[in-house]
Amino acid sequence: MSFSVKAENLLKTIYGEDFSSNYKEEIVKLVESWREKKWSETAPLSEKNVYLITYGDIIKEEGEPTLKTLNKFINEYAADEITDVHLLPMFPYTSDDGFSVVDYREIHPELGNWSDIERFSGDYRLMFDFVANHMSKSSKWFQGYLKGEAEYANYFTPKEDGFDASNVVRPRTSPLFHEYEGGKTAWTTFSEDQVDVNFKHFPALLEMTDILLDYANRGGTSIRLDAIGFMWKESGTTCIHLPQTHAIIQLWREILEELQLNTLLITETNVPHKENISYFGDGNNEAHMVYQFSLPPLVLHTLTTHDASKLTGWAKSIEKVSDSATYFNFLASHDGIGMRPTEGILTEEERSSLAEKVLNNGGRVSYKSNPDGTESPYELNINYMDALINKDEDTSEDMQVQKMLAAHSVLFSVMGVPAVYYHSLLGSQNDYEGLESSGINRRINRQKFQYDELVSELETSTRRQKVFTGLKRLIRTRQQETAFSPFASQSIIDLGKQVFSLIRRNEETGDTVLFVMNVSNKLIDVELPFGGEDLWSGNSVEGTVELVPYQFMWIKK
Repeated sequence: MSFSVKAENLLKTIYGEDFSSNYKEEIVKLVESWREKKWSETAPLSEKNVYLITYGDIIKEEGEPTLKTLNKFINEYAADEITDVHLLPMFPYTSDDGFSVVDYREIHPELGNWSDIERFSGDYRLMFDFVANHMSKSSKWFQGYLKGEAEYANYFTPKEDGFDASNVVRPRTSPLFHEYEGGKTAWTTFSEDQVDVNFKHFPALLEMTDILLDYANRGGTSIRLDAIGFMWKESGTTCIHLPQTHAIIQLWREILEELQLNTLLITETNVPHKENISYFGDGNNEAHMVYQFSLPPLVLHTLTTHDASKLTGWAKSIEKVSDSATYFNFLASHDGIGMRPTEGILTEEERSSLAEKVLNNGGRVSYKSNPDGTESPYELNINYMDALINKDEDTSEDMQVQKMLAAHSVLFSVMGVPAVYYHSLLGSQNDYEGLESSGINRRINRQKFQYDELVSELETSTRRQKVFTGLKRLIRTRQQETAFSPFASQSIIDLGKQVFSLIRRNEETGDTVLFVMNVSNKLIDVELPFGGEDLWSGNSVEGTVELVPYQFMWIKK
C-alpha cells in the first residue's frame, strides 16, 4: 500500500465526514518537501542505549549557555554510560517549567540556540520533548486567536453550548475552560496558561506535523509526545485515548517511515497500564516506545513492603511487543510518581499507604478530579531515593544507597530501554527550598546546580559519590550483555515474595542472564534455577545462595 493511500485512510479516521481530499494532498506535499533535506543516520536500539532524563538548564556556569555546560558535564563524567539525552522542553515558555511553550521552533535563550543542539547531537542521541497537546497563552498562535486573526481563529477549542464535558478525564482540579480578554474561552486540560491545540482544525495538524519533522531533522532521534492522550475532544466522551488520537500518532509514524528515518516516537500517558500500552497500536504502527508508568510505584511498593508479589504478578503480563517497539522504563522523572498506573494492581489501602509514606518522608501528594466530583491521589511528589527509605529500617547511608541501587537493578533488568533521571544519577535528596519558594509540588525534585558546586559535591558527598559511581557501574555492566537487548525475551521467575527474579535471553546470540533480588531487609536463602557467573560480584554461584538485604545478582549462564 502506498504512503498516499495509508495517509488518506488515517486522515479519514481522524476527520470522518469532515475529511477533504485536500488534506491528503497537503500531507503528501509536506512529506515531499522534507524528502530532499539532509538527514543523519541513526543506529537501532540495543542493550547499550541508556537515556538520561534532564532539563537543559540543570547545570549552570557563568557566561555559558546551559546546553553547552550540560554537554560538557556529561562528556566529563558520564560519557561511557549515557548514550541518549532526553532534553525536557527547551523552548521559550511562561510556566510549568517549560511545558507552556511560547514558540516550538526556538530554543530558550538561557539554554543557547540550535547550534548548541547541533553540537550536543554530535556527542549523544537526543530526545526532544514535543508538547503537542497544548501551548502557552502568550504564544503567537493563541494571541492571534484572541485578536480574531483568521489564520488562528480555529487553532483552539472554545466553550460551546451543548458540549457534554461531564465524562472528561483529566489530571487537574483547575477549570476545564478559561475565559480570556475579550470574553473568548478556550479548553485548558492543565492550566489557564496551557491552552489545548485544536487538532480538529487540519491546518493545526499540518503545522504540528511540520514541527515534528523539523525536530527529527535537527537531531531529535527520539520525540517524546507529551500528554498525548488528551489531543482529541468529542462531546460526551472521556476525551482521552480517542481513536482520532491514535490515528494521528500512526500518521506521524507512517511519515517518519516513509522518509526512512529511525526517529523514535515515545508516548507519555500517565494512565492505567492497559490504557498506556494501547499506544503500541498493533506493535508496528504506532509508538516505538511507551513510558512504563507502572514500574516506579510498583518498585517503590515492593521495597517498602518487602513483598514482590504485586511486582511479580504485574511483570508476568509484560510481553515482547514486536521487533520495532518496546518499553521506555524509568523510576523517576521531572514529574512525580504516578498513581493512576497502579489502578487494578494495588489496592486502595496499598495506594494510601504509599501516599502516607511519602508525606512522612517529607514529600507531597498531588490530586486529580474525578467525574463524580471527588478527588484522588494522582502523583507522589518526592525524590525517588527519599521515597524508598523506610525510616525505622534504612538508618545507615550504606543501606539507603544499596536500596537505591537495588531499585535501579530492576530498571536495568526488565524488558525495554532504561532511562535515569538526573537527580537519581546524582544521588540527590528532596529540594525543600525549591518547593517552598515556588509552592509547586513537583519542584521538590527539580533542583538546579552550579557546575563547580556539583563537581565538588560529587567528590565530597559520600552519598552522591556512592550512588553516582554505583549507577554508572550498573549501566556499564548491562551494556556488555546482549541478553539485555530491548527486544530480548523476558521470563518472570516466582521464587517467593521476598525475591524479584527474571530471566532475559537473546535468541539471536544465545546469551542468557538470570536476575535475582532480595526485596527485604533480612538475610534470605534463594535456590537458583541455574548457576553461572554473577556479573555484579564476579563470583561463580549455583544451588542455594544467601542474599543480604537488597542484594541483587546478574547470573550469566
